[in-house]
Amino acid sequence: MSEPVRLKALEASGQLHPNPEMVTAPLFAEGGFFLAHDKVQVKYEMLRAHAIEGWSASTTAAAHGYSRSAFYLVKASFIRAGMPGLLDGRPGRHGPVKVTEDIVAFIRAAPAGASGAALAAQVERVFGVLLHRRTVERIRRP
Repeated sequence: MSEPVRLKALEASGQLHPNPEMVTAPLFAEGGFFLAHDKVQVKYEMLRAHAIEGWSASTTAAAHGYSRSAFYLVKASFIRAGMPGLLDGRPGRHGPVKVTEDIVAFIRAAPAGASGAALAAQVERVFGVLLHRRTVERIRRP
C-alpha cells in the first residue's frame, strides 16, 4: 500500500497520529513500513520500546509524540484489551440503549401525575428494563 493511500485510510478510520512531527523514535525516521502518522503503530512501538528495549516511560513517550500520562493510559488500555485497546475508543454510548420506542410510548402515555420512580417501577414490571427515575422524567419532558 502506498503512503498516500495508507494516509487516506488512516484518516478515514480516525487513526491518524495527532502529532506525527513529534515522533522521533529511530524506527520511524526510516520511513517505509514505520509511519509516524499511524497512531496504532506508534502506540504499539511505544509499548514495545518500553517493554522490550527497556526505555523509560518518559523517554519512550516523548520519542513517540505522547506525554508520560498518555503513555500510561495506552499501556493500561493494552493490558486490559490487547491490540484492540490501542484503537481509540468509540465516542458516545458503549452499549445498547435500554430505552426503546415502546418504552418511550408507554412512559408518555402514563398519567401526568405519576412520579418518575413509580413509572420506572412499571417499566421494569412490564418491559423488564430497569430505568432510573431521572431517565423517566427526562423522557416525559416536552
